Amino acid sequence: MENQTAYLKPVTLKNILKFAVPTIAMTVFMSFYTMVDGLFVSNLIGTDALSAINLTAPIIQLVTAISTMLATGGSAVIMKKMGEQKCEEAREDFTCLILVNVIVGIVMCALGYLMVERIFAGMNLSVAVEGYCVEYLSRYLVFVVPILLMNNFTLYMIASEKATLSLICSVTGGVLNMVLDYVFIAGLHMGISGAAIATGLGYSVTAIVGLFVFSRKKSLLHFKKPVFRLKVLANAATNGCSEMATALVTGIITMMFNWTMLRYVGEDGVAAVTIIMYVLMFASSLYTGYSYGVAPMLSYYYGEENHEKLHKLVSVSLQVISCISLLTVAASFLLTRPLVSVFARPDNPVYELAVAGNRICTTALLFIGFNIFASGMFTALSNGVVSAVLAFSRSFVFMLITMIVLPMFFGVNGIWLATPAAELMALALSTFMFLKHRKRYGY
Repeated sequence: MENQTAYLKPVTLKNILKFAVPTIAMTVFMSFYTMVDGLFVSNLIGTDALSAINLTAPIIQLVTAISTMLATGGSAVIMKKMGEQKCEEAREDFTCLILVNVIVGIVMCALGYLMVERIFAGMNLSVAVEGYCVEYLSRYLVFVVPILLMNNFTLYMIASEKATLSLICSVTGGVLNMVLDYVFIAGLHMGISGAAIATGLGYSVTAIVGLFVFSRKKSLLHFKKPVFRLKVLANAATNGCSEMATALVTGIITMMFNWTMLRYVGEDGVAAVTIIMYVLMFASSLYTGYSYGVAPMLSYYYGEENHEKLHKLVSVSLQVISCISLLTVAASFLLTRPLVSVFARPDNPVYELAVAGNRICTTALLFIGFNIFASGMFTALSNGVVSAVLAFSRSFVFMLITMIVLPMFFGVNGIWLATPAAELMALALSTFMFLKHRKRYGY
């Protein structure tokens, strides 16, 4: 097949990393500039503005969830067809799915503007914070379509052997976001509106580049006259529902962590949770990036029915994740104090609380990578049901159980133990599903 040299090459660590490293770098950078973005808002505008951004997060998470569902699920369906040598049909489906993203984005934008003031009216917020919420979300909604396209084009660039371009777009968008944050907020005094516009313009970089890249027929995937196939859309939504579930429940779990910490420790505990969440998010981005990077290869070899390559890819991936897990656990444990000191001074009561919590939570990094890869693997193999079960159990069910039960016996330490315990339970389920479906997929 034309231009598919990467898929035809032997499955070696070197060739796998050519796919995965740019994606890992991209996700790590995205997690980093998310933290920097928050620091700009809190320092240049104030804590009320930062609170407003956090309060709008569930709405923004909904946009992310839907775009992630269409992107991951659609990529799996399309690359499976490419492996089956149905290239033209795959390109028709690709174009159709991009149009669906545009339509969904327009609908979400319109609904958002109709409901933006009602969303925050019943929250008993101060006038200032409620005003910040409405102002930020109303500006953010303008960029819903580019954000949907950004999430999709990121994965389709990887699938089209343009992972490095995807990385460049993400880095460029992130740097642009940070620069514009300063220009709009500090220079032009646009306040929280400037923060929203800077974020939207940063996200738009990948969307704009993607439109040019996929308009060229030289690209492995490119636009052509779309053909609507309801089954393809249904399969894309089904395959990607696990990633959507993960995105949706993240906000719920964060709220539960905050509520539990307020009950046992108070506001210092909430601050400590925030610091540890940043550390875990940063480390987890390594696994997420790797899983996104190898997903098109998994889908392609599955469609090609090349069980030998599929088996080798999964085997090498498990070894890579094992190495990353050991390195991140060691690094997080050894660098706990320097990491925490970035957010809290040693004389702050939050500091010792976060240090103790991070050392307990760090053990979760032994399991997180395998669980992320297992869910991503089944999505790539077009088994959205198993992927959804794994993702939802890990992100919500197991976390809910451990967060309710463990603090009753261990107090604050039980809160810190909740994440490692939930990830260990998820690992047991992932292992069961992995072994159960091994013969079916031939990995």
